[in-house]
Amino acid sequence: MISIAKPNVGAEEKEAVCKIIDSGMIACGKVTEAFEEEFSSYIGTKHGIATTSGTTALEVAIKSLGIGKGDKVLTTAFSFIATANAILYSGAIPVFVDIEEDSYNIDPDLIEEKLQEQPEIKAVLIVHLFGLPCQMDRIKEIVDRHHVMLIEDCAQAHGAFFQEKKVGSFGDAAAFSFYPTKNMTTGEGGIVLTNHDDVAKKARLLINHGMEIRYHHKEIGYNYRMTNMAAAMGQVQLSKLEKFNERRRANADRYICGIHNTKIIMPEMSEGHVFHQFTIRVKDGLRDRFTAFLEENGVGYGVFYPLSMPEQECYKQYGFETHFPIVDCIKQEVVSIPVHPLLTDEEVDMIISVINRF
Repeated sequence: MISIAKPNVGAEEKEAVCKIIDSGMIACGKVTEAFEEEFSSYIGTKHGIATTSGTTALEVAIKSLGIGKGDKVLTTAFSFIATANAILYSGAIPVFVDIEEDSYNIDPDLIEEKLQEQPEIKAVLIVHLFGLPCQMDRIKEIVDRHHVMLIEDCAQAHGAFFQEKKVGSFGDAAAFSFYPTKNMTTGEGGIVLTNHDDVAKKARLLINHGMEIRYHHKEIGYNYRMTNMAAAMGQVQLSKLEKFNERRRANADRYICGIHNTKIIMPEMSEGHVFHQFTIRVKDGLRDRFTAFLEENGVGYGVFYPLSMPEQECYKQYGFETHFPIVDCIKQEVVSIPVHPLLTDEEVDMIISVINRF
């Protein structure tokens, strides 16, 4: 079976982690600080605060912006649930809108519409889904005109860029994930990025039990610190990220050129797309038959996502709107196929052949 994802971790990462273990300094420390500086510099922001996961990074980003109980945060209806959960962790209220059919990203026209309807909305939280940047020129113009904060969920978009500017550098704060299936990994882990000194200071307090001075707690915080071991792996992975992304894009281009099946809707080869997932759509209600065919022929896949966030069972108590025309269509058709950089050309060609035979 060709797996849908595979961590690309080699001898250099092992050596870096073993070096940290041998040093005895395995918890958060100088190596973590160095990784924070390297990653924030790569994206183009002033500050980086490394955390235990992409979810905790997003939670900390939201809280560090002063978003709290009863505040409204506008976001997409189509993403992994951590996006909305992070809003709820802060006591804020998610306000969901639909997506663009071609990109699967939040629709800027609906951001404009909802901000006009609900001027009390405090922030917009966008997701660069599957590695494709949102329409940042339009979104920035809208949020700036309405004087609301912008948060970027970049969990799937390491190195993605819009008009030569990397995602994660547009908003008031951003969050990345380093989960094993991401474009780069630290095993688990995440990072908050911001250009605001006060936001960075607050984030550092939150991830470290509210401490600036040891055992003096200014506020209630958390233990969300990244370890030196994870950071050491992250340094090596960051040095390889551009190469990883080039391979993902090459695999995607091979698919786009090679797949010719009238039942399949293909993504576009957009500039700045880093293809965390290569997500196609299967028309005419044939997705289940298609995924069964993939399994029969040894091709792994994923359905990201079969439900919108607001219709998840755990959210029933909130009474969120659950009808979004584009999401309701997309969620029944999307299938992601392997695109990770460890795929060989022969494996990609085999997947193309399987899909064309369906």
